[in-house]
Amino acid sequence: MKKLFAILVAVSTIIFISCSDFQKALKSKDYTWKYEMAKKYYEKEDWFRAEALLSDLLPIFRGTEMAKGMMYMYAYCQYNLGELLVAVHYFKTFSRTWPNDSLAEEADFMVAKCLFEESPRYNLDQSNTIKAIEALDYFVNRYPTSDKLEEALGMKKNLQRRLEKKSFYDSRLYYQLGNYKAAVISFKNTLKDYPESDLREEVLYLILRSSYLLAKNSIDEIKMERFQDTINEYYAFIDEYPNSKYAKEAEKIYTNCIKAIKREQ
Repeated sequence: MKKLFAILVAVSTIIFISCSDFQKALKSKDYTWKYEMAKKYYEKEDWFRAEALLSDLLPIFRGTEMAKGMMYMYAYCQYNLGELLVAVHYFKTFSRTWPNDSLAEEADFMVAKCLFEESPRYNLDQSNTIKAIEALDYFVNRYPTSDKLEEALGMKKNLQRRLEKKSFYDSRLYYQLGNYKAAVISFKNTLKDYPESDLREEVLYLILRSSYLLAKNSIDEIKMERFQDTINEYYAFIDEYPNSKYAKEAEKIYTNCIKAIKREQ
């Protein structure tokens, strides 16, 4: 019991001294010592204390050579504290302020990585996804021989797949809401933007089905024209996917369109 008490006292003393040193550094006007304390906390991965000290130091050393190391550490503190968009700002400021520095490449990569990690699920707004792709393109073009090139290209591929799913999700929503004309247009735009999509078979089938339902619900004056459009979509689908799991449903749609046209002749 005495041993446990002694350990608790020792730990409490260390924590107290540590907090006391931090408070002294935070209030200190000895900026050189303050910077040394910030580096000490940074090396220990105590991001909170390092960030607090660096936040005080950056305005004081702005425009000096020392500001470079401070900004680099401050950006990583923000990253490790989960403040990704703040980290983006400081990594970008670092690389733009010191473009020829040996750490500029890493800073540009971190800009893209932060935006990649900030990118939301495919069914949400994809503004940050687009920004991340732009940042990755910038990195790849600026550092074509980087050892991080493969990782950057992998992230870009992941993000493009996310945009592809977002496009499909939005198109399918038109279909589910019964707005078949918008669905046809939107699905075709998805194929135009992502011609190699893994979802291509399903998209072509949904274009066919949307076209058929649009024809069925059209006024008489344009109904036959739209049934013919649906037949054209059937040929486009079945030529590309003759053994599709949707083939039977597609055949039914085709047969119904032929019958509808014959009734009007």
